[in-house]
Amino acid sequence: MEIGMVGLGKMGSNMVRRLARGGHRVVAYDRAPEPVQALAAEEKTVSPASSLEDVVTQLKPRRAVWMMVPAGAATESVFAALLDILDAEDVVLDGGNANYKDTMRRAAMASEKGLHYVDVGTSGGVWGLAEGYSMMVGGEKQVIERLRPIFETLAPGPDKGWGYVGPSGAGHFVKMVHNGIEYGMMQAYAEGFDILKAKEEFALDLHNVAQIWRYGSVIRSWLLDLTATALADDQELSDIKGWVADSGEGRWTVFESIDQDVPAPVITMSLLMRFVSRQDESFAAKLLAAIRNQFGGHAVKRAD
Repeated sequence: MEIGMVGLGKMGSNMVRRLARGGHRVVAYDRAPEPVQALAAEEKTVSPASSLEDVVTQLKPRRAVWMMVPAGAATESVFAALLDILDAEDVVLDGGNANYKDTMRRAAMASEKGLHYVDVGTSGGVWGLAEGYSMMVGGEKQVIERLRPIFETLAPGPDKGWGYVGPSGAGHFVKMVHNGIEYGMMQAYAEGFDILKAKEEFALDLHNVAQIWRYGSVIRSWLLDLTATALADDQELSDIKGWVADSGEGRWTVFESIDQDVPAPVITMSLLMRFVSRQDESFAAKLLAAIRNQFGGHAVKRAD
């Protein structure tokens, strides 16, 4: 098959490589020409495009154009441009981490123009080229079936790691919850290893512990594999600042849990702990210390 790929960050570029090596023709476009030229030189079935219009021109009708750009303004801009230049029965796929409500709105707009919109919640990160991508796909089932060869190539295997999950918006909704779960798992690992590190009398080798847990343990996972890798060279993580970003999906999962009256304390707390990581000094902690001093005369540490 042939497909257009718009957005060549690390993940988008590796998806193009996997598709090309799977025998698909890919018309690739990015605002920065360098990654496009590099991929075209590297993979013989990759055709460079100089613009979105050029992507559309190079693809045959009943086109499929995959957006792999950041959620929000970038996705909205590319989508709006594609709406104006694609033909009826063409398909727009969104592999970014869009809010599912935006996805449902875009799908309705596409339908008004006779286009199809497929949301592909995509997980795999920089490892997807070698391992394959997990894809949670939402949209019209018959359209997704038409694109099956694309998903089978990108997935870890033709019949595993990807699947249809529901109508437009469902793919990004499932990916949102996936990322919320990821927040909770990462926080649990971080807290556990923090406790291990604090037990100084045992002088635990944290990398060794991670390696032991990776095999046979009930808490083994890919995230634990990555934890072991992170601890391999420097168990103090001395070159990393303890500041943790959140890209949106964790917040949206918490909002959804509130909207649906579903308790999600672990995911919620893991999100809040990311906020804590960004505070150089917490006013709340200072106030707690001051209150303890007021009612019990407990000692406080004075600022320099």
